[in-house]
Amino acid sequence: MAAGKEIRGKIKSVENTKKITKAMEMVAASKMRKAQERMRHARPYSDKVRNIAANLGKANPEYTHPFMKLNDAKTAGFIVVTTDKGLCGGMNTNVLRLVTTKLREAQATGMDSHAVAIGNKGLGFLNRIGAKVVSHVTQLGDTPHLDKLIGPVKVLLDAYAQGKVSAVYLSYTKFINTMRQEPVLEQLLPLTADNFKADEGQPGWDYIYEPDAQAVIDELLLRYVEALVYQAVAENMASEQSARMVAMKAATDNAGNVIAELKLVYNKTRQAAITKELSEIVAGAAAV
Repeated sequence: MAAGKEIRGKIKSVENTKKITKAMEMVAASKMRKAQERMRHARPYSDKVRNIAANLGKANPEYTHPFMKLNDAKTAGFIVVTTDKGLCGGMNTNVLRLVTTKLREAQATGMDSHAVAIGNKGLGFLNRIGAKVVSHVTQLGDTPHLDKLIGPVKVLLDAYAQGKVSAVYLSYTKFINTMRQEPVLEQLLPLTADNFKADEGQPGWDYIYEPDAQAVIDELLLRYVEALVYQAVAENMASEQSARMVAMKAATDNAGNVIAELKLVYNKTRQAAITKELSEIVAGAAAV
């Protein structure tokens, strides 16, 4: 029964793996609910900041913020948001595929590229393909903190304000629902009319600025861009836990199918061995 012993060992190994994937599925389901709540709580703030920033831009047309100006630089900036850990299906692969396509398009037009990596997976990928990583942040944990994101992202924002970067792109995974997450690559800077739009039908707002219009608009647009980055990280974390839960559930189900097949093979092997022994006993009795 050497074959049967080997099959029993495989069954035991797959059962242990199934226990691990089941535990990871339950942990991801617990974290997913908290990540979704955090993401949904951040959405109203980013929407309100977008609305106020759009109305401020209309209320003071004589001043144009550097984030709204076009630059002629030969460098494109990328903020790549990925996860720190794996085992979440093809989520990171889909985002990095979009980034790779955009990087090739930039290279085809003779442009250089600078990247900011948020997450271990994106940092490792950018280093492997030889992209220039100007800053990065990893090990964010289960809760994103804006103070950890501001420093790395500010490198690209300052470069754009100084005219060294022609455009800044933000890539992340947008949370749609538990079963669906979409990879997104959107232009963060310069702020376009599509991103920078007030509510339709609302009357124009007038403001009294303290200390002056330039100081208020500069600070608000900086907070606006930071809010977009924070929202992207929150969306990515919610997508990560959802994708991990689905992937671990699929792994658990597959482990159950493998165990059932191995048990069937084991029973067949065991039955064949018993039949062989009975045949030998009967043959020996007949010979006697």
